[in-house]
Amino acid sequence: MEDRKSDTKHMKMALDEAKKAGQRGEVPIGAILVKEDRVVARNHNRCIELNDPTAHAEILVLRKAGKILKNYRLNDTVMYVTAEPCPMCASAMVHSRISRLVFGTVEPKFGAVGSRFKLLQVEGLNHKIEVSRGVLEEECAEILKVFFRERRENLKEVRSSPAYAKASADKEFGV
Repeated sequence: MEDRKSDTKHMKMALDEAKKAGQRGEVPIGAILVKEDRVVARNHNRCIELNDPTAHAEILVLRKAGKILKNYRLNDTVMYVTAEPCPMCASAMVHSRISRLVFGTVEPKFGAVGSRFKLLQVEGLNHKIEVSRGVLEEECAEILKVFFRERRENLKEVRSSPAYAKASADKEFGV
């Protein structure tokens, strides 16, 4: 019961980070790393802001935690992330030796913890991570759904504008 209560509390913090990402036009995913019930690091996706395809919330949190804890091994820590990690992030978690991963919603296109790939279940890895999924799942899924729905609507508006039609025609005819 205590784990569930703690998981919910920490996932709410990760959701706050995800909201920051969304407000900045980034894919709204947030992450925090906890050690002994203390938040060591928190961040959100910042790929666009930093012009860095590796600037996923989880990677930024692992980097920051390593500096704070003065160790690249993050033993006895728990990563909370609003969406299922991608292969890059899941692999980084194995290398950093986090103890537990808690995520909110699945990621059917790139999820590496069971949805698309099963990287954490590969035999022979030098480290195993305990996984808990579905914490605040609806809230975590909703923030992504709203973000991508608004993005598609904005794209439709842009494409239907007269300025876009003229620019497209100019480009097509080499003007």
